[in-house]
Amino acid sequence: MERQCLECGEPIRGRVDKKFCSDYCRNAYNNKLNKDSKNLVRNINNRLRKNYRVLESFPLKDGKTRTTKTRLLDKGFDFEYITNLYTTKKGTTYYFVYDLGYLPLENDYYMIVKRE
Repeated sequence: MERQCLECGEPIRGRVDKKFCSDYCRNAYNNKLNKDSKNLVRNINNRLRKNYRVLESFPLKDGKTRTTKTRLLDKGFDFEYITNLYTTKKGTTYYFVYDLGYLPLENDYYMIVKRE
């Protein structure tokens, strides 16, 4: 019995566990398989990357710096998209996008920090 490509149906030559005739067919098959959840995940990942680039654009001195909420918003930062929270023993909550985070301060100031 001859094996056929899961995407295009062409005969497969090569290893016995091979499922696709080419990289193109393998990619096309997996793209179709993951299409429904892709848009949501892609949009969230794009927002997280944008937030990371905004935080990264501020030069850090000794692993931290201060800025205003207005400057963050002007650069396109979206406060609804973070990857995790970190609460200190004193109860202070830092909001992180991967290894860069921010701490809300008084008067719409924010301290940007880098986790080591």
